[in-house]
Amino acid sequence: MPFLDDALLARIHDRAPGYDRENAFFAEDLDELRAAGYLTALVPESFGGAGLTLAQVVREQARLAAAAPATALAIGMHLIWTGVAKALLDRGDDSLAFVLREAAEGELFAFAISEPANDLMLFGSTTDAAPLPDGSYAFTGTKIFTSLSPAWTRLGTLGLDATSVDAPKLVHAVIARETPGAASTRISSLGDWNTLGMRATQSHTTRLDGAVADAARVYRRLDPGPSADPLIFGIFANFEILVAAVYAGIGDRALALGVDAAASRTSARTGLSRDQDPDVRHRLADAALAMDALWPQIDTLARDVDERVDHGTHWFRRLVGVKVNATRTARLVVDQAIAVAGGASFSREHELSRLYRDVLAGGFHPSNDDSARATIATDLLGPLLPPRVDSHD
Repeated sequence: MPFLDDALLARIHDRAPGYDRENAFFAEDLDELRAAGYLTALVPESFGGAGLTLAQVVREQARLAAAAPATALAIGMHLIWTGVAKALLDRGDDSLAFVLREAAEGELFAFAISEPANDLMLFGSTTDAAPLPDGSYAFTGTKIFTSLSPAWTRLGTLGLDATSVDAPKLVHAVIARETPGAASTRISSLGDWNTLGMRATQSHTTRLDGAVADAARVYRRLDPGPSADPLIFGIFANFEILVAAVYAGIGDRALALGVDAAASRTSARTGLSRDQDPDVRHRLADAALAMDALWPQIDTLARDVDERVDHGTHWFRRLVGVKVNATRTARLVVDQAIAVAGGASFSREHELSRLYRDVLAGGFHPSNDDSARATIATDLLGPLLPPRVDSHD
């Protein structure tokens, strides 16, 4: 039985055009999703949550994305943190149990990893993490694409400790913001989100100026670079799979809109509805083939995370693959649906126009196509060798 009821999704769908038009945060959606218990979907029942599996949540995220992609993408950032905490707990690591407890108490977690011109992502940071005597850390730096900026109360982030005896260390921590939206000299949101698509996420740039993470919320100090720590797997797996689910939901919705358009339009030349046109039928069949191939990949990987299947080093190839396949497939399906719907879909007020703009955001989420190719090639062929340098006497 679905967790989110159809009436709730219908209301969210009806609000989506207004949020997009006004470049506004999805405040009413957030209130309703919180009231429905969706923010605790991945929190185990023993912590006061709904106790859903990742495999169940990816299907709910797709349904939510079909109603409002930006709402689903932003909520997904919170779900990623609860998913990471659950994945670690399932593997005997309770270092993020506080995330599950606080999510059950109503805290909203945002994702602050990305930084300007930093393609190292989880393997390096331009943000300074300064150790304090009590074990806490003060973070100073700039984070980009901080979804949920108007409303988050907890910020999951990382920075580089360059001064401790064992430095350098990447410090992973959660920063509390007790009063969202209040003026702060340590945490500021630039209010600069004015984008082509995914507008309701309000993913503003965030500046940290000595923002302190309490010692109890500092949960990892890792060497820079690739790491076998389960935290890295947990973040990577939940991020890639839950983002993939959002774009799969966009694909599902676009396909449905394409089918509706084919049935509702009539050819002046033949007098037949467009669903009798062989070219239209081929376009929609190709779109359906792509979606039918995508969903088993998402479902299987989510289930493998839930069931703690060990893919070893092949995990990362599979995870980048599902994200890239989802974003590529969604874009293909939207393109086909627009071709079927015709000139009406070029109107800014048409839902396919919004889906077209939203689906373009898929290329900006890690891992992008180039990074994914590098990961897959390394899995297949081994790492690149350093350039050969010939010496001459």
